[in-house]
Amino acid sequence: MAVAKAAMTESAAGTAPAYLDQQAMEHVWIHYLPWIDLAERKGLHVFDRGIGSTIYDVHGKEFLDGISGLWVVNAGHGRREIADAMAQQAARLAYASSMNYTTVPAVQLAEMIAERTPGDLNRVFFATGGSDAVESAIKFAKQVQVMRGFPKRYKIIARRGSYHGMTYGAMSLTANKSEQFFGPFMYGVYHVPHPNRYRSDFEVEGEQADIMAAKAVEKEILAQGPDTVAAVIGEPISTAAGVHVPGKIYWKMVREICDRHGVLLICDEVINGFGRTGTMFAIEQYDIVPDIMTVAKALSSGYAPISAAIIRDEVFEIFKEKQEVPFGHLLTFGGHPVAAAAAIKNLEIYDEENLVAKGAEMGKYLGERLQELQSHPTVGQVRGTGMVWALDLVCNKETRAQFPKDHAFGRVLTEQNMDRGLATRTWDVMHFAPPLVVTKDEVDRIVAIADESLTAAESQFAADIA
Repeated sequence: MAVAKAAMTESAAGTAPAYLDQQAMEHVWIHYLPWIDLAERKGLHVFDRGIGSTIYDVHGKEFLDGISGLWVVNAGHGRREIADAMAQQAARLAYASSMNYTTVPAVQLAEMIAERTPGDLNRVFFATGGSDAVESAIKFAKQVQVMRGFPKRYKIIARRGSYHGMTYGAMSLTANKSEQFFGPFMYGVYHVPHPNRYRSDFEVEGEQADIMAAKAVEKEILAQGPDTVAAVIGEPISTAAGVHVPGKIYWKMVREICDRHGVLLICDEVINGFGRTGTMFAIEQYDIVPDIMTVAKALSSGYAPISAAIIRDEVFEIFKEKQEVPFGHLLTFGGHPVAAAAAIKNLEIYDEENLVAKGAEMGKYLGERLQELQSHPTVGQVRGTGMVWALDLVCNKETRAQFPKDHAFGRVLTEQNMDRGLATRTWDVMHFAPPLVVTKDEVDRIVAIADESLTAAESQFAADIA
């Protein structure tokens, strides 16, 4: 044991990257990665450090972070000031129970969030990640409906293709194929089409696709019975569903529909929030205020696990009226003071460096450059906004047909990108979401690598491309 520990310490100092590679393969359980993705390649990428938009593995190879970790590191890697703020807070007070107390940084952060959120989204319930922020939001919505005198309002309407997390309730909203292992999912969840102007379920395009998707929400509420529906949830711009950007009419209609039927509206800004879409929060672009908003990821730019469900004053009011009733939910590490300190410093950086505006400006340039890839036979559409973009990958441009789920095109394209020094995610779309601090030269390199990788993958699978 002493020898192994000594070896591990030496490797952690960077002297034996091969040892780290070996131990990663033997001991680290990568989230949501099938074994074939490990068995068919040399091993895991073990990253060691980062600065700005660049990360380095233990072998010293550099990669442009084309997806900000996972839509997380908006302020960029290597922020010493955030690390220092965390260390100072840990030395001062590392923990206090969120059940009975709060802490100075949690109070300060809640105020900073309330100052930035639209409308009267002022009451902040802290959590530790996007999944449990969503879990908190749906519990809150259900309890509020009961406290308002509607005990039958327990159903949640979500959208097919969206992602809301992987805890049990959040996974039920996500409705992916994990149900074969974990089903039955949470009772009372129903799904409707999400707005998609490229492959609309309603076989229409443009604004009409948005209108039909919004009407589907109301049809489902009526089908279930308005007196049984607690809430509707959706990402303003659904990233997991392929980065589809609806027009203003969609969210205006959904807000009106929810109001008409007494249904709460939950906007999931876990990915969208904190400048990712060109504004502080994506829903600002639609001129509505949700009843509940979830945030995570870029709240601390990934420097510490922290998230929140944020509730409108008028919705929270019921807890003041029924003062003896608590919210029946708690999280041990909700509002952790060290994580809150990281988020505070992160938001201060946003203000000092005007990151939202910078991200919007550079995101516009990224979108313009990505449009040049439309000439590839496998790029059906380039779409996005702010600093979140996607290439819709097709095997037939005319029919907009996608590659079969088990086709190797996406996996090969990922490998080609990594070989050239670009870390991103490729499924049915190739995602582009670098940190908001990305430079023009880095954007040019990202697009150049994607161009080369697409060409290589298309050459390998030319027989499968129409």
